[in-house]
Amino acid sequence: MNPLIAMRKTSEAMLDYVSGARKSRNTIFAALVLAAFAVSLEGVSWSQRPQQSQSQQQQSQPPQQPSQPTLPPAPQSQQQAAPQSQSKISTEVKLVTVYASVRDKHGKIIPNLNQSDFALQEDARPQTIKYFARESDLPLTLGLLVDTSLSQRRVLDQEKNASYSFFDHILRENKDKAFLIHFDREVELLQDLTASREKLRSALELLDTPEFTTTRGSGGGGGAGGSGRGHGGGGTLLYDSIYLASNELMKKQQGRKALIILTDGVDHGSKESLNTAISSAQRADTAVYSILFADEDAYGSGGRGGFGGHGGYGGGGMGRGGPGRYPQQQRPDGKKILERISKETGGQLFEVKKKLSIEQIYAQIEEELRNQYSLGYTSDRPNADSTYHLIHVTVNQKDLIVQAREGYYSGP
Repeated sequence: MNPLIAMRKTSEAMLDYVSGARKSRNTIFAALVLAAFAVSLEGVSWSQRPQQSQSQQQQSQPPQQPSQPTLPPAPQSQQQAAPQSQSKISTEVKLVTVYASVRDKHGKIIPNLNQSDFALQEDARPQTIKYFARESDLPLTLGLLVDTSLSQRRVLDQEKNASYSFFDHILRENKDKAFLIHFDREVELLQDLTASREKLRSALELLDTPEFTTTRGSGGGGGAGGSGRGHGGGGTLLYDSIYLASNELMKKQQGRKALIILTDGVDHGSKESLNTAISSAQRADTAVYSILFADEDAYGSGGRGGFGGHGGYGGGGMGRGGPGRYPQQQRPDGKKILERISKETGGQLFEVKKKLSIEQIYAQIEEELRNQYSLGYTSDRPNADSTYHLIHVTVNQKDLIVQAREGYYSGP
């Protein structure tokens, strides 16, 4: 063979080989590029897949799903804790406070007891005393209610003098305050709450029994002899005075509160009942101290000077006519009435006698109010309803007598 022809064929073969190799390399390189691109796409796909899956799951859920129990545990516990905490607060805020005084069998005040000496029950269930203090220095709100009906006309001057002396001793400047109400056929506030002894003295000077008229006219005893307030003297609104003093004044006050009533205990003409009067004082957390100051001659036959007891005449259109005095068999027992009022509100009944003057009684009340124990507890069965609950306070020492209110209302 011609060498030139052989060389040409060899060159063509080499070119074909090189060209094939190039194609093969290009194919391999293209394949590698495609593979790398595919891997990168797969990575992007995998990186987006959880987000797409998550969004798809969110789109597939109904709109109300967040309020279902599938919410995270923490928010659920917070949402559940809110009403529980509110309920807990509403019951814990109702701390029942009981003021108690303790005396021995001779009537002497016992001022040095400790919390461990006391036991307290509500509706016969033992309660845990969470707060205890000796309340000798806390502010005191007093209300003096004075009976100015005709049955008190001869003892009124003694009451006025003793009352001023009492205010003078017990009221501490810028700390305690008092008010004065008189009642006969009407209830009248003579002095609103004040710490001023002078204002109270001036109000006490206004105390007077209603003017009496001897005219028994059908017009209710007004006549020419009448004088505005209390024509004929008919009526003794004892229950109304307790109700108004408790609801209008004491209910708005905080801390220690006491009403002192100077009367013979006989009510005549009140719109409110005895039970309502007692419950109003209980709802206002107010103890009632009763001073029975009775002039028995005021109910005698014909009365002294023809006054005849509680006035008895219709008086000022009250529509409560009748004889000039209570028939002896129908006369209410004022002592039992006052005893019940004081006992059920945590106060005490005192009776003015020859051996116990009104000044001495005031001194005992002052001593008691300055030596009280304060016991606070939260009921083990809180009740938002206006339910009456019995309270019983005792001490673990023999021959000691505890004086405290007998119950409270759990609601307004």
